[in-house]
Amino acid sequence: MSADALVHPDEIRSMFSSAMSDMYRAEVPQYGTLLELVADINNETLKADHALHDSLTGNDELDRLDVERHGAIRLGKPEELFTMRRLFAVMGMHPVGYYDLSVAGVPVHSTAFRPIDDAALRRNPFRVFTSLLRLELIEDEKLRHDAQQILAARDIFTADVIKLIYLAEKNGGLTQVQAEQFVTQALETFRWHSDATVSLASYQKMHDAHRLIADVVCFKGPHINHLTPRTLDIDAVQKAMPERGISPKAVVEGPPTRNCPILLRQTSFKALEEQVYFVGDTPKGTPGTHTARFGEIEQRGVALTAKGRALYDTLLASVRQAVQINAGGSNARDYETELCERFVAFPDDYETLRVEGLAFFKYSPTKAGLDAARKGKLPGTAHELVDQGYLRADPIIYEDFLPVSAAGIFQSNLGGDAQKNYQTHSNQDEFEQALGASVRDELALYAKTQQASIDRAFDALGLKKSVA
Repeated sequence: MSADALVHPDEIRSMFSSAMSDMYRAEVPQYGTLLELVADINNETLKADHALHDSLTGNDELDRLDVERHGAIRLGKPEELFTMRRLFAVMGMHPVGYYDLSVAGVPVHSTAFRPIDDAALRRNPFRVFTSLLRLELIEDEKLRHDAQQILAARDIFTADVIKLIYLAEKNGGLTQVQAEQFVTQALETFRWHSDATVSLASYQKMHDAHRLIADVVCFKGPHINHLTPRTLDIDAVQKAMPERGISPKAVVEGPPTRNCPILLRQTSFKALEEQVYFVGDTPKGTPGTHTARFGEIEQRGVALTAKGRALYDTLLASVRQAVQINAGGSNARDYETELCERFVAFPDDYETLRVEGLAFFKYSPTKAGLDAARKGKLPGTAHELVDQGYLRADPIIYEDFLPVSAAGIFQSNLGGDAQKNYQTHSNQDEFEQALGASVRDELALYAKTQQASIDRAFDALGLKKSVA
């Protein structure tokens, strides 16, 4: 590579995610323990499930497992979201999906920055779930004004990273030296700072309104509050966490345990109570504590179509209506029992999910299909080709998030008193105005991936285009 050659965004993303993982491991030692646990569980799962191993290998998804992470940050003002979009764009990450968490008692709306094409996802599917505080949901007018003033005074980006973002936009990318500088400078935005920007009294007022408001408003920047590895068996991780000295949340968020995993399941260890110093009369400040950062683990399943999501949302809503997890989690077993019973109505084999149009799949020709194509003996639809063994269908991994699960993780780590009943409606237009762009439709992305795989398969078989 010449000194002036531009580094591919995928490479910058890999550099950044690795550097962030190292930083977070140094800041939160239990994160290192979590990575070791997940790696052990994944190895055991792959040894015991040869079909899963072969499927991940065949779809070129095994290598991404060890590097796969998602982070989460919370921003305070629209200008921060606008610049954050530009920063992530340097790494080939785009805003996908709109999530309104206020309906679940968390005063933010969010998107996920992630790669969107197959090659980039295979290289490194690093994602950052990015939330913007909704100040209009703070009912106390003076508190809302104070929060605005505090946020207006801060700048979460270094001057050098702004210059490098501009260079990347101007030149279509960064050189190796610039990319290394970019990673170093961008990392500063996500670093933990133990010095608050407000007095203890101001912090307490924000905290009393909602713990998340205090976390967003009272610090120098959006410290990364978790960095999540992907496991192949989240139930095994949940069970093993106490054996490693880690205290898990009461229940795994998302769908129940299934033969064919769907969407996303998440759990976490409880947030750390960390020493901080508030603005005070002494140079060091007033000592206190803040609870924000935690460890999270995820298991990803097949992406669902609009029809599948409607069924999922209906079943989950019925469960949550029947059993609400209490603050102590003492009724967790009741919730899990209800969850399993209700989700019997959701088909649990890939063939039914595919035929009934509940999930997305990638199609590829089999050896038998290629042999038959040479003889000109093939049916004409994707379903018929799969039935005849001429095409194989592999589940498309869900790359996104679930608003109820995200809120559940937030709430379990913010404390039992964090629930609020915000009387509001989602405001995607306002979010996108702050973002400076439209968010991508995740369902459209999965449908595009599915159709592209059908087109490639039909080309290989010498057939006219079709749809699943």
